[in-house]
Amino acid sequence: MTYLLALDQGTSSSRSIVFHADGHIVSQSQLELPQIFPQPGWVEHDPAEIWRTQLATARAALAQAQLQAKDIRAIGITNQRETTVVWNRATGQPIHHAIVWQDRRAEPTCVQLRADGLADTIQRKTGLLVDAYFSGTKLKWLLDNVPNARAQAERGELAFGTIDSWLMWQLTEGRVHATDVSNASRTMLFNVHSNQWDAELLAMLDIPPSLMPAVKPSSAIYGEISPALLGHAIPIGGAAGDQQSALFGQACFKAGMAKNTYGTGCFMLMHTGGTFQTSHNGLLTTSAAQPSAQPEFAIEGSVFVGGAVVQWLRDGLHAIPNSGEVQNLAQSVPDSGGVMFVPAFTGLGAPYWKPEARGSITGLSRGTTLAHIARAALESIAYQSAALLLAMGRDAVQAGGTPVAELRVDGGACVNDLLMQFQADLLGIPVIRPAVTETTALGAAYLAGLAVGVYRNTEELSALWRAERRFLPTLGTQRAAELMARWEHAVRQTVLE
Repeated sequence: MTYLLALDQGTSSSRSIVFHADGHIVSQSQLELPQIFPQPGWVEHDPAEIWRTQLATARAALAQAQLQAKDIRAIGITNQRETTVVWNRATGQPIHHAIVWQDRRAEPTCVQLRADGLADTIQRKTGLLVDAYFSGTKLKWLLDNVPNARAQAERGELAFGTIDSWLMWQLTEGRVHATDVSNASRTMLFNVHSNQWDAELLAMLDIPPSLMPAVKPSSAIYGEISPALLGHAIPIGGAAGDQQSALFGQACFKAGMAKNTYGTGCFMLMHTGGTFQTSHNGLLTTSAAQPSAQPEFAIEGSVFVGGAVVQWLRDGLHAIPNSGEVQNLAQSVPDSGGVMFVPAFTGLGAPYWKPEARGSITGLSRGTTLAHIARAALESIAYQSAALLLAMGRDAVQAGGTPVAELRVDGGACVNDLLMQFQADLLGIPVIRPAVTETTALGAAYLAGLAVGVYRNTEELSALWRAERRFLPTLGTQRAAELMARWEHAVRQTVLE
């Protein structure tokens, strides 16, 4: 029996999952991660808590599976992307709380970069739009604002990392300072064409190169964990940012294959193979999880408010006692009765990029009930995701390719059959839910398994992927186009002139 351990360090929790080599879950453990909000727009985590909770869940998952560390062939790490940690190399102590991907404090730096005319250079080298979302400007803020940090960095005393790097440092007791290409590609400091830290980009943000971790393929032997932690040394064989890991776990290895993760937000990625494809439709280009040194890419789009709209129905409107009730309430009416709900609570992400937009509910009549609003809220997740896929389709056609033929789905909200069917109807393509929906952790396990020889190649992993249910479109293309036109009209109404 061959087992792999995935460490899945997310924004709201740390999880560990033991997988059998055939991809099924043997055991899992999860602990909540406290959020820190020092002031509006700032979001932080305690790096010590990240490590404590991650180690505790790894031990618990092994105990639950009745396995010992020596039974595990390799460990794979997947993590919340862009979250930034800086620590002292000698003591291992962070110089500040981790600055979380959602944090906006670095926006003034981004304004300056745009004003200096550097946005095109950054997008050409990194595939990214200039935004405080990414790690590089967070790192600059730490060096500029933590007392003595810049002087220490200049002397080579500090280390920077995203959460994968922080966990590797802890797991190896400081022997490994590394990251993978997918996490590196989210820093705004990494040239995705050469797969190297870019001297010009580092200089733009005044970041000493000595801070930066070594960059390896997503499937590689990074080092071994300290035997004292779990009772035996285990190789770290894989690492990838959460969304790239989910793309890998969905066995989307070829150009044109796409997945959508339905979580608090929604993250859609389409593999573009070895082709770096600049989006002309409001999307990002990013490095995919790479099983070798050969660069691979994906087009990515993010929806800020996906499943969070259901949380708002529960906590804001008190319309439902728990999130699981939304499907029953929405199914109590045949459609939304003309109601359109655009949940732009924090602006609109891709492909619109309208930070000034605010949420709106339109199309109300005397006959509108709470059930119609609930249905419109659920449908808003599908509308936003459809807008992303349509933008990806335009990018694919403009690059000489073909639109996506099917969409593989995962994340908490993908269990909602009503939502998945409506998604298929809007897109006019099959929406496929896999047998294992924990694809983010599964991707990390697969990457680790490849590195240590549990799997020979990605073809073997493709053969392991199984569909649990296929949702086939039932709407005509003209009706789907009419609904999307109504959605786009509702989106335009969210921005006040």
